[in-house]
Amino acid sequence: MNQEEIKYRPIGIIHTPFRDLRGVPIQPAFDQRNQGTIELKKEYLDGLKDLDGFSHILIIYHFHLSKGYRLHVVPFLDTVLRGLFATRAPKRPNPIGISLVKLIKIEGSIVHIEDIDVVDGTPLLDIKPYIRQFDEVEDYRSGWLSGKIGRGNQVKSDDRFK
Repeated sequence: MNQEEIKYRPIGIIHTPFRDLRGVPIQPAFDQRNQGTIELKKEYLDGLKDLDGFSHILIIYHFHLSKGYRLHVVPFLDTVLRGLFATRAPKRPNPIGISLVKLIKIEGSIVHIEDIDVVDGTPLLDIKPYIRQFDEVEDYRSGWLSGKIGRGNQVKSDDRFK
């Protein structure tokens, strides 16, 4: 395989109440009422075995509405131009997103989730269980976001990354 080109195929589709970018929560933690589903392709159904024992999952997806990228962006919680890799902006060289969502239940190939922050129809690339002991760190810094995170539930997505 050519290391300059990597190809992924979606394993499913994420369904949410958000039909376009405007109004989507900027992070799952900021709007914990939104429910959605993951419609997993049938050939991956057996991979859901034992997932229902976890309270939360990490979903990895393709920002399908994102075209191009800029190395400096003004993120949602700021008014200052920041380096792209110091943000979670969707316009990236590889438009891949990740969200921590609450797992509600699994019914066949449908995974019911809560705390979702993506546009309806987003292609799903992978699911991983959230394991607090693996994923949580005690000694951390929030960089330029320090003191700004408290406003997160007041800010929604707009057209700046269209």
